[in-house]
Amino acid sequence: MTTSPAPDTTLGDHPGPTPTGPLPVIPDGAPHLDVALVTETLLGRWREARLAGRERAARPELHRPLDMTVADHRERVLEQMHLLAAEDVSRPMLPESLGGPNDNGANLAAFEELVVADPSLQIKSGVQWGLFTSAILQLGTQPHHEAWVPGAMSLETPGAFAMTEIGHGSDVQSLATTATYDPDTEEWVITTPFRAAWKDYLGNAALHARAATVFARLITRGVDHGVHCFYVPIRDEQGNLLPGIQAEDDGPKGGLNGIDNGRLAFDHVRVPRTHLLNRYGDVAPDGTYSSPIDSPGRRFFTMLGTLVQGRVSLDGAANRASQLALHIAITYASQRRQFAGPSPTEETVLLDYQSHLARLLPKLAATYAGAFAHEQLLIAFDDVFSGRGDTPEAREDLETLAAALKPMSTRLAMDTIQECREACGGQGYLAENRLVGLHQDLDVYCTFEGDNTVLHQLVAKRLLADVSRELRSIDRAGIGRFIASRAETLTKRHTPWNRLAQDIADRGQVRRSAETLRQAEFQERLLSDRARVKAEELALTLRGAAKADPAEAAALVNKHQVEMLAAARAHAELVLWRSFSQGIAQITDPGTVAVLTDVRDLYGLTLIQDDLAWFLLEGHLSAQRARALQADVKRLLWRLRPHALDLVAAFDLRPEHVRAPIALGEEAERQADAAAWFRAQRASGEAPISEKAQKKARERAQGTPRDQ
Repeated sequence: MTTSPAPDTTLGDHPGPTPTGPLPVIPDGAPHLDVALVTETLLGRWREARLAGRERAARPELHRPLDMTVADHRERVLEQMHLLAAEDVSRPMLPESLGGPNDNGANLAAFEELVVADPSLQIKSGVQWGLFTSAILQLGTQPHHEAWVPGAMSLETPGAFAMTEIGHGSDVQSLATTATYDPDTEEWVITTPFRAAWKDYLGNAALHARAATVFARLITRGVDHGVHCFYVPIRDEQGNLLPGIQAEDDGPKGGLNGIDNGRLAFDHVRVPRTHLLNRYGDVAPDGTYSSPIDSPGRRFFTMLGTLVQGRVSLDGAANRASQLALHIAITYASQRRQFAGPSPTEETVLLDYQSHLARLLPKLAATYAGAFAHEQLLIAFDDVFSGRGDTPEAREDLETLAAALKPMSTRLAMDTIQECREACGGQGYLAENRLVGLHQDLDVYCTFEGDNTVLHQLVAKRLLADVSRELRSIDRAGIGRFIASRAETLTKRHTPWNRLAQDIADRGQVRRSAETLRQAEFQERLLSDRARVKAEELALTLRGAAKADPAEAAALVNKHQVEMLAAARAHAELVLWRSFSQGIAQITDPGTVAVLTDVRDLYGLTLIQDDLAWFLLEGHLSAQRARALQADVKRLLWRLRPHALDLVAAFDLRPEHVRAPIALGEEAERQADAAAWFRAQRASGEAPISEKAQKKARERAQGTPRDQ
């Protein structure tokens, strides 16, 4: 395979560039990617549901015209919601007791595809069925299911999910809205005590919701039993607010303007005692509270854990959005030509520039890792929510995995879409090519259903808990040996001897070092060592917090929050790398395995390169291997260049999904027109010559000192 030189800023001596010529081809004998096989692999366990979701997302009536006002967009999305409700698209989530198949994985697999139709439609349907209806299903009991789920599913009762408050955001445990039980009337009195306790950013709340699942502090007999969920009607059939309900429109947002986000407040709103969704906590007519879970903390986290599907679905949707952005940008880069190339009659295609490959292919590799990891997350989610594998440990693992992957995929989506936008230049900034719209709509994915930073902290706390459990299982002498061994390891890493030994072993053996870096075992060891060391060092640093008073403990944790986030990211990246490797292991075609292994290696080496300072300073890599790492990443970019279009083709994005002119032939047509014009001009013999060419011809005719 040949590579193009660095771009020249001149146009050469010919009358004009001819943007034609073949794209790089895969050399004879080199591995080929079986696109259909990769597509099939990525479809995963819920193949039929994904394909049905893709057919749905291709329908024009579910797309958003570019020139819509906020009001028109809201009404259009509401109409689209009624289409989905009429087709009973969320029926797979229903348990057998309500006539459904209890196939939660299929439900989310199809739902995630809506992001390519219109992210507003995806999120509004997620609010209605993934949050409002799911809260009734997961937190309520059979009488609640029978009373309210049918109306929620049919959209007879549009709903809002009223959890977030202006003053507390992701800190759900500190919500201020109260639900105080009145035993005389057997009613709950829902109250918003101050402005910062207004429920905010609620989908459907501004206009369409008739009811809300409201999270409030349950107070009975003078005891606050923590946050519970209540079913509260908020509007009548004509859309008028019910007594005591206050609502405000959040107005235009940075994106997702097809959703009528709003605020809600409750002025001593009364609902019957039976409107408490009582799966995990109940109150008898006399006000006596009971719960199957004694610990208030575990009860709270169990209730929140039932709603984890929001994070699961955002992980999948964000990955799908990254796939769409990469499809657009890589297709365009394979056609768009810029600056003179090695041929005097054609410019260089963008994807032949190393800098362009370095911008897009690592994002492509990370997106593949995310796709394989999401399939594992979806399987874990379905196992728990179907009841087949619903144990406290499985729920905890699911929550941790969702909290690890959702921040990674949503941040990757934002970074990928922005890079793709810039890689497409001015064309990427046009609304018709969708990248700016995707960026606007996906922006909030980083902060809702759990702010990404808060979720990283949740993962870090789970890692710390795991390490602490290991330490508790060791006797006093064992703990001393553990700490001593860690101290000895740290000492070795922070002295030059270990690095010096590695330098000597690697000296003059760049090729051997590079080959080692390309070995899966070596990459996994580096990434797993990093995740383990960061968690262990953090646990040792925070070990004193367990015995400190609350203020001192909080100050110590706050002092090391940056390290907590780094440990969580290291853990998540290891999960992604391993998921990618496990995905490749499913494939038997040798050529496909070879290409995807290169993609996996690009992902792994990029992770190491991005944190290279840590690996060097901690003694896990020598300078020799670090230099080999950078060279190997560049080699992988060129190796993958001929496969770039196949890799995005495997995402199975059809023209009806893409809807970006620059990726649907517009740029190819422009290039063909330009090529035809320049060919005709050269063939005519009447084309003007450049001043530079004229000068060279004159010098040759007159003779130069060198010629003489």
